[in-house]
Amino acid sequence: MSGSDHPRAVRSFVTRGGRVTSAQERALKELWPKYGIELGAALLDLDALFGRRAARVAEIGFGNGENLLTLAASRPTEDFLGIEVHRPGVGRLLLQLEERGLGNVRVICHDAVEVLEHHLGASSLDEILILFPDPWPKKRHHKRRLLQPQFTALIAERLRHGGTLRLATDWEPYATQMLATISAEPRLRNVAAERGFVPRPAERCPTRFERRGERLGHQVWDLEFRRV
Repeated sequence: MSGSDHPRAVRSFVTRGGRVTSAQERALKELWPKYGIELGAALLDLDALFGRRAARVAEIGFGNGENLLTLAASRPTEDFLGIEVHRPGVGRLLLQLEERGLGNVRVICHDAVEVLEHHLGASSLDEILILFPDPWPKKRHHKRRLLQPQFTALIAERLRHGGTLRLATDWEPYATQMLATISAEPRLRNVAAERGFVPRPAERCPTRFERRGERLGHQVWDLEFRRV
């Protein structure tokens, strides 16, 4: 894992230890060379990493990887880049990739802001997914939220023209902030008819975060923006 030349003072996550099962630990050791990406000083060469040129989709904070696995299996002509900081989820995804024989996914275990800032080039992604990011509900923690103006500008830089940014949250105040923050970025245009929220995409696999929100009676807000 490489560090940033300009370390971030405030991160959008806390490093949770979590319980890594023995199977996940083996996957992190044995399958990482096959699916994992070690970051260096140079920009990532995605064509070389995937062994082809194709549309590229990045999911930031993929959790246990349910949605990423579903998309990769249903869209074999596209390549998927999963970015997650928590090792148990990474280990679980590696096991599932091997079990399903999916060759169109690569995994990065690192801070997504630093990955986009230092390791991915301009216009390198066709689609970015950010599903149920930590809402940091307490006001004093709002500065930790991932969707800030600087990061939104970075997303716009990394998306190709016509590329898509999709987001979802079950925390209404965060949904409102995301809508306002992303709408203020001139290179991203809301595709919703009334510049609000979009219907839930049918292809999105319900994650454990979404299912938990449903059990709690939370509504889900979806956003979709296009790079212009």
